[in-house]
Amino acid sequence: MLHYWPMGLIVQKYGGSSVADAEGMKRVAARIVAAKKDGNQVVVVVSAMGDTTDELIDLANAVTPIPGGRELDMLLTAGERISMALLAMAISNLGHEARSFTGSQAGVITDSAHGRARIIDVTPGRIQEALNDGAIAIVAGFQGISQDTKDITTLGRGGSDTTAVALAAALDADVCEIYTDVDGVFSADPRVVPSARKLKTVTYDEMLELAAAGAKVLHLRCVEYARRYNLPIHVRSSFSPNEGTWVVENHPEGGNMEQAIISGIAHDKSEAKVTIVGVPDRTGVAARIFQAIADADINIDMIVQNVSAAATGLTDISFTVPKAEGANATAILQRIQGEVGFSSIQYDDSIGKLSLVGAGMRSHPGVTATFFAAMAEAGLNIEMISTSEIRISIICRESDLENGVRAAHTAFGLDADQVEAVVYGGSGR
Repeated sequence: MLHYWPMGLIVQKYGGSSVADAEGMKRVAARIVAAKKDGNQVVVVVSAMGDTTDELIDLANAVTPIPGGRELDMLLTAGERISMALLAMAISNLGHEARSFTGSQAGVITDSAHGRARIIDVTPGRIQEALNDGAIAIVAGFQGISQDTKDITTLGRGGSDTTAVALAAALDADVCEIYTDVDGVFSADPRVVPSARKLKTVTYDEMLELAAAGAKVLHLRCVEYARRYNLPIHVRSSFSPNEGTWVVENHPEGGNMEQAIISGIAHDKSEAKVTIVGVPDRTGVAARIFQAIADADINIDMIVQNVSAAATGLTDISFTVPKAEGANATAILQRIQGEVGFSSIQYDDSIGKLSLVGAGMRSHPGVTATFFAAMAEAGLNIEMISTSEIRISIICRESDLENGVRAAHTAFGLDADQVEAVVYGGSGR
């Protein structure tokens, strides 16, 4: 067991699959009460039930094709408010006091960017008061209140994870437990690689790379927050009592001297590739292109620029963006085509990203050779490559992606001796 620190104040977060129905609520309530009976102060952050958020978005789109950001946020926060109230009722039914709080009541202060707000500060006075009174505090995840406009805001994808870690940091909690429908962080997505191994520990740096590369068990911003405050995260399943995965600063000493070279393999089908053909190879051109994309608040991931042709002085630049932003990105580029002077734009949304992540690759030569040999044997054609100190990412055809994940997983000896990956709720959240 990896409880390296005494428990005292625990922040627990339960995802939508864990509280999808009344039975789920009761199961989660029992788990929370058990933590309280163990002598802990308990704060719980809860997501909307099941697919409630998607259903509310569909409802908004049925009313208007372009819902306003302020009112959409007001609508979407209702999902978590339903969950928090029901969960408080279920805990009360077990004989323990629980008080529910919206994000704004819990002191989650954000900027004013509706739909993707970022947390500026957390002032959990009412939460601390509830804890001092011996109550369990239930907080609606995914939401806060704008510092400037005082409007209700939502934090975007993974917002409840971020709420939980931010609250845990503000309360100086001992640990933040992220409950999901898998038993922890696995060496690959268990839906794609049934023989994936559960990892005992993952460092913040490794988890950041895995999250950025498409692993959906934890959101990137949540891990960034935990690293900033050196807050341990325990990722585990609400459907089983099993020990999960600890996300910590460093792998524990002793027994792990031969840490695996590769911790995990992530894949992502949510990106598209944009290629700008015939770009004049002169100072400032790339800056103008990427500034236009940045001004539209579009995130760019991988970038590759070809060597310019000596005869023409022209080059090609390729980069990846979220598919949801693909149409916007190409429209922006078309508007500056005359100014920049490139020839054409190519757009490809049938790509997949595959990433190897592991701190061990810093000191192990041959990782790249093993990886590319495995990809060649699996028949993948590699279109783009990007690396960091502990990550190698490639772009390939989306149709080849899952074969590539399985091939890499086997090539680096990550397959478990027996199938142990279980997805209890079906979504991995």
